[in-house]
Amino acid sequence: MKKLLGLLISSCILAAVVPFSGFTVDSEIKNEPPALTKGCKSAYLMDSVSGECIYKENETARMPIASVCKVMTLTLCFDALSKGDIALDDIVVVSDRAAGMGGSQVFLESGCEYSVDQLIKSIVVASANDSCVAMSETIAGSEEQFVSLMNKKAEELGCSDTLFSNCTGLPKETQYSCAKDVAAMFANLIKNEDYFKYSKIWLEDFVHPDNRTTSMTNTNKLVKKYPVCDGGKTGFTNEAGFCLAATAKKNNLRLVSVVLGASSSDDRFKSTVNMFDYGFANYKNKIILDKDITLNDKFCVVGGKKQDYEVRPERNSYIFSANDSSPEITYKVTDFKVKAPIARDDIVGKIEVYKNGVLADEVEVVAAESVDKAGFADYFKYNASQWAI
Repeated sequence: MKKLLGLLISSCILAAVVPFSGFTVDSEIKNEPPALTKGCKSAYLMDSVSGECIYKENETARMPIASVCKVMTLTLCFDALSKGDIALDDIVVVSDRAAGMGGSQVFLESGCEYSVDQLIKSIVVASANDSCVAMSETIAGSEEQFVSLMNKKAEELGCSDTLFSNCTGLPKETQYSCAKDVAAMFANLIKNEDYFKYSKIWLEDFVHPDNRTTSMTNTNKLVKKYPVCDGGKTGFTNEAGFCLAATAKKNNLRLVSVVLGASSSDDRFKSTVNMFDYGFANYKNKIILDKDITLNDKFCVVGGKKQDYEVRPERNSYIFSANDSSPEITYKVTDFKVKAPIARDDIVGKIEVYKNGVLADEVEVVAAESVDKAGFADYFKYNASQWAI
């Protein structure tokens, strides 16, 4: 119990508050500011890790989202990559249907071969409808089957005001989402670090097998005009208006914003900048557990060459809060007693972090050093030391 108390004290000394990995907590919205958007039907701003809302306007209204639906198309692409179902260097033969898609495209040639890497890049950068259909057919066999997977994934993410009918966002009946759901889907997408290899590209040529090139310009102008914005997905149809899901990171704080139904392209970008500026000025993610700092106490090793060992958090932990608030942070820990041998970085337990009494994070704890199993000579030496005068 003494060591348990010591761990609690040492954890508190380490400092501030929580990242999330899939939990949800009630929002701590400050006194709500004046409207941050202009000419938009719906908006949402949140911390990308905890999911806590910072600002909202008409956030659950169902409406068309145009090409922003490619957030889910890309999610399934990255899911397939992480599961090993596809690889970036896999070759895709483009179907007549994919090559014949209208709207934004990179003009894929029917029957020609392209890599998965090329196709995903063209979706992220240029919102290519033809590449979306080519990838949907590669992953699920048909766009129809792929759309079923999109809706299943949306359900898994708790997006109850979302329904997909195609993978491109081209106008189609019974296809809708809302700003809050789009924010949740986009926050999930950007957990894939590889997404950012593509999302920050501003201008690049797409090279076809016959050496023909199609120039790709990033549809998200904020990548160039707002220094800390490093990803986003635009959308536009006459029905949906101008839409944008975007992310920006400053210090430890990564925000996700969504605007839907803007009356002009300028309105969607200016509204997004206003929300980001407000979020960064008024909120923070403060570190409370530092993976590079060992906890103050040492913990018992059974049968080891040493009697105790040091531990550290496996990763950093942060707590999201308004600048002018001081949430109550408490911890629930385990006594990290283990049997030798232990290798450095072996997982030995966990710390639960609570914000205002609500579970906010679970951080695994690892050994900060290795401890070999004791031999006969070690036991003899230890027993002899106990009898020393």
